[in-house]
Formats: sequence, structure tokens, C-alpha cells
Amino acid sequence: MKNTKEIINIKIIDAQGRTLGRVASEIAMSLMGKTKASFERNKYSGIPVKVINATKLRITAKKLESIYHTRYSGIPGGLRITKGTETVLTKGFKELIRLATYQMLPANKLRRKMMKNLTITD
Repeated sequence: MKNTKEIINIKIIDAQGRTLGRVASEIAMSLMGKTKASFERNKYSGIPVKVINATKLRITAKKLESIYHTRYSGIPGGLRITKGTETVLTKGFKELIRLATYQMLPANKLRRKMMKNLTITD
């Protein structure tokens, strides 16, 4: 038997000059596998996605102020709310795209598996 390697297609998305929501929804559709004819809701059937030019995303300062992300530690008073501007300053545009995509994926056991197939570069 020969050792065969499966060729994995990687979808490359260029974020230059595009808005955050449009990029995130395209990423989510590809990660879920809804762009393929062999889509199955209960199995991971998506393709790996690579996002390039994340820092050249088209987003206004007013929009960054209106975006916020929450984290809850589980203890009383443990809710942390961060604005989009703070996220961009501390972690960059890569984290902003990652969080937007994460929210667009279905909240089930496959979400982590889908997110592992996402790579974002500046």
C-alpha cells in the first residue's frame, strides 16, 4: 500500500478594504461547510480558512467605539466588557475578526473544531 496524502484545499480570504461583518460571515460560511454540496449539520464538513491583510480592514472609529465584547468569569461581579478600540489596541485586528467569526458560528460542540481551522495573518 502506498502512503497517500490528502490534499486539503485552503480558502484564502483577503480582508483589505472590506468590512468586518462581510469578512466574518464569509469565514463562518466556509468553516461550517455551507459552501460545499456535502454539507452535514452534525459533522465538521468545512474547509480551513486563511485570512490575509487583517490590519487593512475597513472600519471606522465610530464603529470601533460601538463594538463591545463580554467575558464572564462565573463569579459575582466578574463580567468584563471591553470596547472594540481596546481590543484593537491590545490584541489587534486579528482578535476582532476572530471574535466576530466566533459569534457567527453555531453554539455547539463543533464550534471549537471549526475555530481551529481558522488562521489570521496581518
